[in-house]
Amino acid sequence: MVVLHGWGGRIESMAPVVACLRREFRVLAPDLPGFGESPIPTGVWGTPDYAAWVGRVVRSRDVERAHFIGHSFGAKTSLQIAATQPELVDKLVAVGSPGLKTPPSAPARAKRSLSRAAKAAGALGPPGRVFKEAVFKRIASQDYRDAGELRPIFVKVVNEDLSNLLPQILAPTLLVWGVQEDAVPVEHGRRMAKLIPDAGLVLFEGAGHFAYLDDPDRFCRVVRHFLGAP
Repeated sequence: MVVLHGWGGRIESMAPVVACLRREFRVLAPDLPGFGESPIPTGVWGTPDYAAWVGRVVRSRDVERAHFIGHSFGAKTSLQIAATQPELVDKLVAVGSPGLKTPPSAPARAKRSLSRAAKAAGALGPPGRVFKEAVFKRIASQDYRDAGELRPIFVKVVNEDLSNLLPQILAPTLLVWGVQEDAVPVEHGRRMAKLIPDAGLVLFEGAGHFAYLDDPDRFCRVVRHFLGAP
């Protein structure tokens, strides 16, 4: 069992998942590069680079095939692995996974225009840089503000679209979404369920982006049933 955490996290954030499955499975739960105890990658990585790194780690542990469970960016990485390294993946659980694009709303388009203006102003000297910082403090997401050295990687992975890869996933896939999800729209889960040939979507009432933490007992039961664990 390979367990992958989300952006900005570390593997301790997946502790309930590991505890749920460690009796029946050998669990491999790495800190993704740039998080926890893993060093920051050299260069601007995208999800394919993270997927390749995970594949190398798994194979280095003499694992030929495994189940994968990922949350958020870890789920997106798992989907990338399932599409491009299918020999590694038995079954896959993806919780609140990003990876699809939707047409930007009017507020999103306004933010994008303001962002471009702020970047241009930032190149004009100290007053422009002050303006740029003020704008980004107001419109940037918390993940973007917290990304630090990983900011170029964050921008790259956020703008990736997996829609062309999802139909290539052969592994049985369980998609889990919180109904109160505020990071990745539930509609993305529905679209993923249609794009992945053998996928089902389970919605958790009263849960948000961290469905596995908001309702850990149900999450554990659902995942164990999907994996065929007693």
